[in-house]
Amino acid sequence: MADPIRWARYRWQRLISTEGREGSRPSNSSNKCHQSSKAIGKHRIVIPCLGHFKEEYEKVSKLYMSNKIRTTKYTLLNFLPRNLFEQFHRVANLYFLFLVVLNWVPLVEAFQKEITMLPLVAVLTIIAVKDGMEDYSKYKMDKQINNLLTKVYSRKEKKYIDECWKNVNVGDFIRLSRNEIIPADMVLLYSSDLDGICYIETASLDGETNLKQRQVVRGYSEQVSEIDPEKFSSRIECESPNNDLGRFRGFVEHSNKDRVGLSKENLLLRGCTVRNTEAVVGIVVYAGHETKAMLNNSGPHYKRSKLERKVNTDILWCVLLLILMCLTGAIGHGIWLSRYSEIPFFTIPEPDGKLIPPTLAAFNVFWTMIILLQVLIPISLYVSIEIVKLGQIYLIQNDIDFYHEKTDSTIQCRALNIAEDLGQIQYIFSDKTGTLTENKMVFRRCSIAGQEYCHEENAKRLESYQEMDSEDEDSADHQYGSSMHMSKWQGHDCRAVNEPLNRKSLLSGSHSALGREDGAGDAPPSGHIAFSSPIETDVIPDTQLLKKFSQISSHSCDQSEANSKLSLETMYITDFFLALAICNTVVVSVPSQPRQKMRLSCLGRMPIKSLEEIRQMFQRLSVRRLSSSPLPSVKESSSESPTSFVSKLSVFRMKMASPALEEAAQRADELHNMDSPENSQVPQELDMVNVAAGCEYNSATSSIELSPLLKLCYEAESPDEAALVHAARAYRCILQSRTPGQVTVDFAGLGSLTFQLLHILPFDSVRKRMSVVVRHPVSKKVMVYTKGADSVMMDLLRTASEDSNNSEMEQKKIKERTQKHLDDYARRGLRTLCIAKKAMSDAEYAEWLNHHFLAETSIDNREELLLESAIRLETKLTLLGATGIEDRLQEGVPGTIQALRKAGIKIWMLTGDKRETAVSIAYACKLLEPDDRIFTLKAQNKDACALTMSKILEGIQKNTSKKHPGQKLGNVSATLSTQSPGFSAGLVIDGRTLEHVLHDSLQNIFLELTEKCRAVVCCRATPLQKSVLVRLVRSKLKAMTLAVGDGANDVSMIQVADTGVGILGQEGMQLQAVMASDFAVCQFRHLKKLLLVHGHWCYTRLTNMVLYFFYKNVAYVNLLFWYQFFCGFSGTSMTDYWILILFNLLFTSVPPIIYGVLDKDVSAEVLLQLPQLYMTSQKSLAYLPSTFWITLLDAFYQSIVCFFVPYFTYYGSDIDIFSFGNPINTAALFIILFHLLIECRSVTWIHTVVVVGSILFYFVFTLAFGATYKTHNPSSNPYWIMEQHMTDPVFYLVCLLTTCVALLPRYLLRVLQGTLFPSPVLRARHLDSLTPEEQREAIKRWRDDSVVNCRVELHATSGSSSSVTSAVSEEESIANVLPTSKTLL
Repeated sequence: MADPIRWARYRWQRLISTEGREGSRPSNSSNKCHQSSKAIGKHRIVIPCLGHFKEEYEKVSKLYMSNKIRTTKYTLLNFLPRNLFEQFHRVANLYFLFLVVLNWVPLVEAFQKEITMLPLVAVLTIIAVKDGMEDYSKYKMDKQINNLLTKVYSRKEKKYIDECWKNVNVGDFIRLSRNEIIPADMVLLYSSDLDGICYIETASLDGETNLKQRQVVRGYSEQVSEIDPEKFSSRIECESPNNDLGRFRGFVEHSNKDRVGLSKENLLLRGCTVRNTEAVVGIVVYAGHETKAMLNNSGPHYKRSKLERKVNTDILWCVLLLILMCLTGAIGHGIWLSRYSEIPFFTIPEPDGKLIPPTLAAFNVFWTMIILLQVLIPISLYVSIEIVKLGQIYLIQNDIDFYHEKTDSTIQCRALNIAEDLGQIQYIFSDKTGTLTENKMVFRRCSIAGQEYCHEENAKRLESYQEMDSEDEDSADHQYGSSMHMSKWQGHDCRAVNEPLNRKSLLSGSHSALGREDGAGDAPPSGHIAFSSPIETDVIPDTQLLKKFSQISSHSCDQSEANSKLSLETMYITDFFLALAICNTVVVSVPSQPRQKMRLSCLGRMPIKSLEEIRQMFQRLSVRRLSSSPLPSVKESSSESPTSFVSKLSVFRMKMASPALEEAAQRADELHNMDSPENSQVPQELDMVNVAAGCEYNSATSSIELSPLLKLCYEAESPDEAALVHAARAYRCILQSRTPGQVTVDFAGLGSLTFQLLHILPFDSVRKRMSVVVRHPVSKKVMVYTKGADSVMMDLLRTASEDSNNSEMEQKKIKERTQKHLDDYARRGLRTLCIAKKAMSDAEYAEWLNHHFLAETSIDNREELLLESAIRLETKLTLLGATGIEDRLQEGVPGTIQALRKAGIKIWMLTGDKRETAVSIAYACKLLEPDDRIFTLKAQNKDACALTMSKILEGIQKNTSKKHPGQKLGNVSATLSTQSPGFSAGLVIDGRTLEHVLHDSLQNIFLELTEKCRAVVCCRATPLQKSVLVRLVRSKLKAMTLAVGDGANDVSMIQVADTGVGILGQEGMQLQAVMASDFAVCQFRHLKKLLLVHGHWCYTRLTNMVLYFFYKNVAYVNLLFWYQFFCGFSGTSMTDYWILILFNLLFTSVPPIIYGVLDKDVSAEVLLQLPQLYMTSQKSLAYLPSTFWITLLDAFYQSIVCFFVPYFTYYGSDIDIFSFGNPINTAALFIILFHLLIECRSVTWIHTVVVVGSILFYFVFTLAFGATYKTHNPSSNPYWIMEQHMTDPVFYLVCLLTTCVALLPRYLLRVLQGTLFPSPVLRARHLDSLTPEEQREAIKRWRDDSVVNCRVELHATSGSSSSVTSAVSEEESIANVLPTSKTLL
């Protein structure tokens, strides 16, 4: 067991043997794999359909899907039945289907059978056509994708041939070229890149336009030529298909039973694009709907709006009303029949001569009345609501104010059915980074070895950028920009240093030269390279730190100076910037050839003096190629000790440029080969010697100018990484190239350093840090560079004991000073990161490598094992320093937050940053005001947390006004605020305390506390905690919530909230949040208009249209009901059935749709200037239960007038039934349409055309119908009815009188309401009729009166009794803060 690889392999075999993978004989390998796949169940075996795998492939391939995709819901055969099946999931459609079937029963037949089917068929047809068109567009897209061509290896032709994507199967070998799209998920087995790298662009999956590296499977990257599929003898075992884009687990098992672990770095995902690589070859592991891209394509998500739920409730009331009316008709019919002492002449006996008893006749009439009065349930309402919502979404998407010129993008409405919810938001949960801020990370300050460097000149540069941007920004942005001037007078520790003589030349080589000569000036447009704006890339070095850099290149680094304080600080500075340059996953590319990888030629970087040096160079190159994997084969290391194995594993040679450097390297090798315990305990001193060894090379090469090869562009996965790399570049620590096996850095004074890259431990939300493991090119030691959040990094540092040496005591002092700098950075609103390192001996590295190899080759519990391995490595670190990065506020954020707060919306900021940073940003964006009293909730356990919240509540209670006695916890809209205007509180809580707060026993007191605070800031919150908080407020307080974020860590809370909004990040980044959202905006400031204007409009328009539909149907149905009192409740109608059915379906259907799309109660300008108007929609004042019942009562009144005015007019005449019904029907049309005009807030020419067109269409239809219609029943013949009435003056008089009497009460009510009791909306609408100057003056008086009235209300409330206070209604509480109509005149 001396060999660690053999030991790890033995442990691995012991682990998997318990799952039955080694239970079969080797001679029956195919049966073994087939049985193991069945036994495991959650794993899959992938083998090619070639060679000796053919028989096994036939068995295994049947279990996997082909690459053909179908996103359509229907086919030609199942479209009709499936679409009908889905449509009849709606209760309303089932109800009308029941009526159609019921009308076919002869005993209860009310209409002709075809007429009853007409409304249902029309609705089903409209929806079916819409669904069919949507599905057909998907079908065309699927067909286009399935027929794309790719190169697939053919076993028959023994070469790669063109095949359609749909013919690709699991186990096929795919060959792709540059810029080709990957057709299926496949494991990378070959790349034309010498380092075994393939660069892909994942914009189609996550929207990120920066390149990602993917690596050939270990063992295949050393191939000189392209892999031959016929010689492939390995099998792949991996996890079953899943939708996790960031995870892939499995291994490749070779014919000799050796296994190599697989990770996401070896997987090419379907839909990505190959970049920077001439050719790649891979084997398909997931195809078609089993690919990760397709598994993530869940289709559009459906959310039910609050209004829709309320409409369903009111429809149930209409059903009860319908049943009541039908019962009345049935009872009336029974009583009417029982009044005849003899058999009535109109009663027809049964064939057997018996008569139907009155009770049974009444029962039959009940169902007849159900059919007759079916219009009471508005079947067309659902279709109209969908059409109106589409119109509203169209208007939102075409609003020019949502267009963002910098990103050339506008708002996206991904959810089509919850637009009205935008007008009822009560809570907004917002992320900070990228949502409130620009997500443009700018390097501002740093602290190295306890010494702070303020970068004042860089701060002046940023101020100049702010001045340039201020021309297009609001005044609120100036306030935030001015707060950044604090960096001048708060940096009292920073000393001004005179410029050295070589500073100008060094600056030209480090800043300006790098800004131009290394490609910043020739960089691709921002749409191609993310995080590459000048404000992010241009960094002016600090004068004092730059002087110390010049000392690195100028003073002689003798070994005798290794213990001096100057050399110790030099070592810290060197390692600090090396960590900034290499502790990342930044891809280096060449701007002159966009998206092309930067390769650093070993021949082009050093002078060649002899053939012997050329031979040695090629030997080093071959060694590097063979050691690109940190895990050699078992055969190579079978006879070596762990120490010798690790030494061979990390064989690496620095590129020599002078004999002096050769000697220095030899001295470093001698020091490295000393295997004594003392040497392993003093890594700092050894590192200093390593730096000294490199300084001689600097003296010989300091005059070398930057090569044209250094025109570089950096493509980072996050803006933080880009900012740190650009900061290191400003100090001539230039990241030149990156491959899977090495990272090359050009360091000022030390020349080109090539680090062997052993491992990358990526950032995760648990560890909150990232580490790279490299072998130092000079010392040959294994170095660990780590960067992460100070909350976790400080606990991982070496602790100084009582008998500690001087270096550990110095480290303790550095830690204390650095912590002070971190706190200062956080108070300035900067994002902080700690930088640390660790030197490992070969024995320590070998011991850690044993566990890490076991974790890498595991399929089950792989994430947990890798996390444990990373935590084991990241201990006893040496703190190098810290960085402060500024993330500027987006344009208009403070003004937007102030407007939303005035609108009655509470805003919570949920962020993963530390408390000081979050609070500073909260002040900058006006979420917290300087006069606010801030309460910090921080506790170590649940009991302490409960006690702290109780004390905070007591403190707030002393300063707030008396609370309304009738208010409950769940009633958010009981009062506008529970605080007095003179006192406001803010709550700050961290992630650890949130764990206690979210416990069931503390949730109620926590919510009570948050309701008394004007703002809540949650810092260090995890994505899970964000979603739990949103769900808690939504469920406990019954509040309408909106979550807004820009990153993948915000997806969970976006999906949980009633409305989710994603922010389109810079350069189109962070599409995960957008894909999960209901609406996507470009800037946070767009929320202001989206909610205050479009949200208000959408809600009021839709609620008014829904109420109008209920009114229209109830008013018209009651005409039939009143007629039943004069026809013995027989279920007959005074109107022809065709006109009766088409009245709601055609004649009065279009005007309410136009009303719901275009009506505008208040202009957008006034709504933006008076955010308080949002409260009317927020509190659902337009659709209260009382409003619904008042609408129904008005409908009853208008139906009575519409029926009895013609009744008494024609009373005693000999007109027939249809001649009596025609003026009733015509008057009803005028009443219903003119009622709509009264309710319209803004009548445009479109409204006029639609209303006039509906009236003309009615008359044209009835005239044509009366002239052509023939019936077999002369007593109810509608022939020539309308033509006769058109020549009768009484008809016109009846229609005019009926319309005026029916609409007079509603018209008088609106007039009185607009003059004597105007609502805030009516007062605001009056402002639109004023001139611009008068409007500005009126709005100013409005705001002034609001402040005065609030103070008066506060004084009156404090002196009045609680009973009087509780009697104030919601609408009055809003009106109290608004001026009277006289003020506006």
